[in-house]
Amino acid sequence: MALDTKFQTFTGRMVIVGFGSIGQGVLPLLLRHLDGLTADRITIVTAEERGREEAELYGVAFHNNPLNNDNFFQVLKPLLDKGDFLVNVSVDVSSIALIEFCHRIGANYIDTCIEPWAGGYTDPTLSPSLRSNYALRETALATRDKLAGGPTAVITHGANPGLVSHFVKQALLNVAADTGVATEVPTDRDGWGRLAQRLGIKTIHVAERDTQVSNQPKQIGEFVNTWSIDGFVGEGCQPAELGWGTHEKHFPEDGRRHDFGSDAAIYLMRPGASTKVRTWTPLEGPFHGFLITHSESISIADYFTVREGDEVVYRPTCHYAYHPCDDAVKSIHELAGKNWAIQASQRLMMDEIVSGMDELGVLLMGNPKGAYWYGSRMTIEEARELAPYNNATSIQVTSTILGGIVWALENPNRGVVEPDEVDFRRVLEVATPYLGELVGAYGDWTPLQDRNLLFPEDIDESDPWQFKNFRVV
Repeated sequence: MALDTKFQTFTGRMVIVGFGSIGQGVLPLLLRHLDGLTADRITIVTAEERGREEAELYGVAFHNNPLNNDNFFQVLKPLLDKGDFLVNVSVDVSSIALIEFCHRIGANYIDTCIEPWAGGYTDPTLSPSLRSNYALRETALATRDKLAGGPTAVITHGANPGLVSHFVKQALLNVAADTGVATEVPTDRDGWGRLAQRLGIKTIHVAERDTQVSNQPKQIGEFVNTWSIDGFVGEGCQPAELGWGTHEKHFPEDGRRHDFGSDAAIYLMRPGASTKVRTWTPLEGPFHGFLITHSESISIADYFTVREGDEVVYRPTCHYAYHPCDDAVKSIHELAGKNWAIQASQRLMMDEIVSGMDELGVLLMGNPKGAYWYGSRMTIEEARELAPYNNATSIQVTSTILGGIVWALENPNRGVVEPDEVDFRRVLEVATPYLGELVGAYGDWTPLQDRNLLFPEDIDESDPWQFKNFRVV
């Protein structure tokens, strides 16, 4: 696909809420690939001055006007109307409020995660269950009946959550082909769930290793990352969460179930950024990742659930296993030591990155052929060649936002939609030119590999795919 391809025509107005690394990175892609979209029809509404210079270079209106529950309607209403589009890549702005606003005025909508108003991730008056992504997702899905048939609102559609849901479907088809399992492309969630069940998939990791390196080492009292620092710290302070599979025999000692919703996931009584799990990618091999809560851990487990009547007979365990860049790991270590009070100084790595890549994919485990990883390998050099204001991490997000917008414009009256319900082939068609090398690789790794070498461990060798065998306390 050529990098100047016009995927869809859009002549309405567009508002981008938030203009950090993702907002800045997606802007050139939108202008490049949406026919009819011009700079004078885009408005940025953000909460800080960062990005003003970049917006002015493109001739895009820039408003430093932080949104809150009292002013968002008055700020946004003059900027949007029926047929327009709101791209929400902000933090501390309620996704539910913006979704309902867009429904009211007839505008389409997309975001990369379901955000609460400021403080919602860490509000001590809320139980851990209500501070979870599970709760945020259930709140968003609860609007479906009320908003059905209205303008399309694609929720949680970045790299992850978002792109990885499409990777799971492609990976399942690849494993089916490689193992001689004849199948047509499923057309509904029951068909996808039964394919995963038939292939014996017990566990799905979103396994990511970021190796990008800066020429400016992290300083004491500084949080450094390759994408949104506020976003990463917020989700890192939420409870560790994972979709909970039907094959699991052991329930974590500090695990808890929710007393509402789909029951597709559990949470642990600890922050995700303090919880490590074992995982694997083809280039890195085995490593420890943080069990950071993400909506895809819940939506994938829920989407691939198979029911017979009211009984759940199959569901995979699913969670994120994230090793950020090494300076971000140091930043998390320091953050935890300060009882999760964020450092006074923060730095988003972009121009100072000198090498490295983001290896982001899904690891499907349980099939007799072995663990299968499918995903994107994007280097910093490739990212810079493809689009301005992007690094190897951000471009995996921004290209998927573009894919979600294209799909929404082609399907404008679908109400609230999760990534798992979007046409995975169309999104991959749009995003693939910006994903570097797409790789599928098998491995013989299991979480039991090389265990019990230094000290005896309480593991269950009868089934290596149980969460008991992944946990690192």
